[in-house]
Amino acid sequence: MTLRDRWVQERKQERYYKLAKKEGYRSRASYKLLQIDDRFNIFKEGDYVADLGAFPGGWLQVAKERVGESGKVIGLDLRRIKPLEGVETIVGDITEDATMLELLSSVGEKVDVVLSDMAPNIAGHYSTDHARSVHLATYAINVCDRILRKGGRLVMKVFMGDMFEIVRNEVDERFSSVRVHTPAATRDTSSEVYVICKGFRANKTVELVEPEPESDKGEFTVKGNFI
Repeated sequence: MTLRDRWVQERKQERYYKLAKKEGYRSRASYKLLQIDDRFNIFKEGDYVADLGAFPGGWLQVAKERVGESGKVIGLDLRRIKPLEGVETIVGDITEDATMLELLSSVGEKVDVVLSDMAPNIAGHYSTDHARSVHLATYAINVCDRILRKGGRLVMKVFMGDMFEIVRNEVDERFSSVRVHTPAATRDTSSEVYVICKGFRANKTVELVEPEPESDKGEFTVKGNFI
């Protein structure tokens, strides 16, 4: 049995994996968000929510359940997400203003909650994986500066390590309340933690820039001795 075969077998036997299959969630990670919300009261009826790196959609399902029919949930990912009832999805890069503008256009205003369960492609080298995770977390924080309303909330994943203070300092500057939490659904062997932030100060707001329309470059011609 290969290492991958063993991993797949262990995953299938895992409690939360089986529970997700039984209850119709797309990911075992859904239970992490459920547990976080039960403890920290992240969602309110009618909230507008943006989920970054939302594929395959487990967190989108939970968010939609919690905000109700009057709320709005939008998922963003580089990959196309299989449709979910009552949820909008955008295929795009969260680092690009064009993607954020499309999100704000869909919502009609800034959002109440930003979620990020993003994780890097695992290289198997702890310091590298940790650094990449911190990099993704800073992306999520930068998104808040662009689309999160004052007083809003952020929940994001990051791998613990010596660079964690970079993330902590950034969120401390922007939010009035910051907690670090490991939900029960997290694997015992995992270094991931969730940073739960409330009371967005909106003190580093960034104005989004509309992309310039592509100019008509005319007919392509070959010059010189290229051919």
